[in-house]
Amino acid sequence: MNNTRSEGDSFRGTVLLVDDEAMVRKSTEQWLKMAGFEVIGCSDGAQALEHISESFRGIVVSDVKMPGMDGLTLMALILERVPALPVVLVTGHGDVDMAIGAMRKGAYDFIEKPFNPERLVETIQRACEKRRLMLDNLRLQHHLASSSGIDKRLIGISPVIQRLKQEIVTLADLDTNVIIYGETGTGKELVAQSLHQYSPRKKAHFVPINCGAIPESLIESELFGHEVGAFSGATKRRIGKFEYASGGTLFLDEIESMPLHLQIKLLRALQEGVIERLGGNSPISVDVRVIAAAKTDLRADENFREDLFYRLNVTQLQIPPLRERQEDAPLLFEHYLGMTAESHDKEARALSVQDIRTLQSYQWPGNVRELKNVAVRYALDKRMSVADILFPDEVVVSSDTVESDQTQSLSVQVAIFEAEIIKRSLTEHHGNIKLVMEALDLPRRTLNQKMAKYGLVRTDFV
Repeated sequence: MNNTRSEGDSFRGTVLLVDDEAMVRKSTEQWLKMAGFEVIGCSDGAQALEHISESFRGIVVSDVKMPGMDGLTLMALILERVPALPVVLVTGHGDVDMAIGAMRKGAYDFIEKPFNPERLVETIQRACEKRRLMLDNLRLQHHLASSSGIDKRLIGISPVIQRLKQEIVTLADLDTNVIIYGETGTGKELVAQSLHQYSPRKKAHFVPINCGAIPESLIESELFGHEVGAFSGATKRRIGKFEYASGGTLFLDEIESMPLHLQIKLLRALQEGVIERLGGNSPISVDVRVIAAAKTDLRADENFREDLFYRLNVTQLQIPPLRERQEDAPLLFEHYLGMTAESHDKEARALSVQDIRTLQSYQWPGNVRELKNVAVRYALDKRMSVADILFPDEVVVSSDTVESDQTQSLSVQVAIFEAEIIKRSLTEHHGNIKLVMEALDLPRRTLNQKMAKYGLVRTDFV
């Protein structure tokens, strides 16, 4: 097969082109190859069907009026084999009503003869993008279904999350203290649980405590326990988290909020392996691995003891924010969709192409915790798209919508216009965000938000 393209063009997708007129087919094939597409030319529907299977990664462009098997029959057979595979129909002027009916039966779009080559290329590009996103989503679903071990606990296929998984497996066996850094909502406790689960201590307790969520007057008792009469209301002896975690792992979340006098007691417990209950005098031996978590660098925190920092900082892990691994967002979303559907005895919703685009372009300031909340709402309310949930007070339109008319409200027409302006700028600057910011005079945060709202993914324009 001849896949010649003009120098500098990047691969844009595979097109199965079906037309019984050899000259029309050859000229269209040549145009599409120059535009960067791989083209498979077929003279009839039977020949085209030989290429159609679940593994076919491209889209179909077919003439409607052909001898033998016409384009509508071909489309029906294609969609029977591979549901939702994009099929673009090429129709004569008098066949527009018929083509609109075909779209109701599953056609992706139709192009009217004589067609504008640029319009054809644009339609095919959007269809190829839809097919790519659908295949990516299927791949992610298969990955979820086949995951085991740490891949089941820490979901993601991005290079940064794969590296984190490897670091966890390595550190788990070392049995050293660890500091985990990460923004709110990135999953620091999940990482700590994984360190425990894959360590020699896994049969003992994993004991989490949030140092920032417990009143200062109670945290000492929570950590070290107390004897009867240690303070007003202490009517019976209580085992503290340190003692309960002996032989296992103690996870101290938000350790930067720990009061100074408790930092001293924690340091002694780590150095000597002994604690004393509040109100008691007998030393109690403990064998605990401490995993601490913080949002900011403890070494730069003036309120955190330097000697305690070095005692904890034998090793450290950095959890990347979700915005640095946006390719993982659809996979995580599918995971929480499935969990929510199962817990409410519902069938899991399928993500649309626009939903996937929004997930991949949104910046996720609340990280995985925010994504989980959105997934729960999406699973329970089938009327809402991902963009509807993320941008409840704004008009949301698809990035594929480029035409406006007077039958639509002013807000919708404005949104369509804005989406098209941003899309054109991304195309002109090949996805270079800095140049788009300068061209549109927008701050990065505003541009990121608008791209997410309209499902515009930077990598589609690179």
